Amino acid sequence: MPAFLRRHLSIVLTTLACHAALAQGAPAGQPQLDLPRTTLTAGMHRIDAQLASSPAQRQIGLMHRKDMPTHEGMLFSFEEPGVQCFWMKNTLIPLTAAFVADDGTIVNLADMQPLQETSHCSAKPVRYVLEMNQGWFAQRHVKAGHRLGGGPFSKSGPR
Repeated sequence: MPAFLRRHLSIVLTTLACHAALAQGAPAGQPQLDLPRTTLTAGMHRIDAQLASSPAQRQIGLMHRKDMPTHEGMLFSFEEPGVQCFWMKNTLIPLTAAFVADDGTIVNLADMQPLQETSHCSAKPVRYVLEMNQGWFAQRHVKAGHRLGGGPFSKSGPR
């Protein structure tokens, strides 16, 4: 099967699994505020990131939030690297997604607008995506090629 079809099949299957997980108990219309947290760094800047690691947690992400503190974000963690695509359905605040390699290197950034269903994808396979308030990366001059630290990106941390 061509890589293009494998990737789209993987996205469809993941979406179906997420919808099934959501139907089994995630509160509809409510933001996730009680996920585990980790501390990340981007140079001298500290990030307090919630961890979304299950299919249901990743599906809800930052949906339904009316605001988010400046130093906070959400780190999405996937089991295997892949081309990760994100959208903003039911997400009320503008975000920037940083698509991040296993070693913490930012592969690419994508600004995303509230309530849009346009897909924003990683430029190459990644295991992590960090969402922050839109403008956070730009204001701190953090760009593709910069390396995040802490959490799963620390040398002694899990991969």
